[in-house]
Amino acid sequence: MSKEIVDLIVTGIFQTLLMTVISTVIAYIIGLPYGILLKITTPGDILGNRVVHGILGFIANVFRSIPFLILLVFLIPFTRMITGTSIGTTASIVPLTVGAIPIVARMVEASLNEISPGIVEAATSMGASPFEIVIHFMIPECLPSLLSGAAINIATILGYSAMAGCIGGGGLGAIALNYGYYRYQQDVLWVTVLILIIIVEIFQEGGTLLTKKTRKA
Repeated sequence: MSKEIVDLIVTGIFQTLLMTVISTVIAYIIGLPYGILLKITTPGDILGNRVVHGILGFIANVFRSIPFLILLVFLIPFTRMITGTSIGTTASIVPLTVGAIPIVARMVEASLNEISPGIVEAATSMGASPFEIVIHFMIPECLPSLLSGAAINIATILGYSAMAGCIGGGGLGAIALNYGYYRYQQDVLWVTVLILIIIVEIFQEGGTLLTKKTRKA
């Protein structure tokens, strides 16, 4: 590979990591409380409300069921309104975040559902408010599961970021498509795929280590 391609791949790695990290952070800022609301509004839970839970669940299911490539195209007007453009690294963060929020919310809900009902009952009997139950009992109890889920979500968003290259997104996905596929440069295609696999493994192993440490603690 030429120096130009190598420099392009280095830039693509930076763009991919930037898209993945920023999208993950924003998705968790919104998706974590969303998932908590899904859990605590479940009928019979501490703030059980069938209507609210049904609406929240319906919205999450709708966005989770839309294939990401279709979501990318569907959100082009919204992305352009937010970022001023529909192509490039910055623009890709918008659909990546929107696509990740319902996944994060459902995974957070699943983690919280693993908590023993006895813990919530004990906290309630001590006079803890719903907010205190969530912050001081539920989240600490399922922290290892939340961290494990976060590692999976990062890998998912990373995969989405590669697909964003199909409509002009930046990163390794765009390089693999524009050079590896359209220009038949198989070496570029395989290198970008290998780098993506390595990045996923790094995030996954990091999440596994954090999960083990929190469980020991």
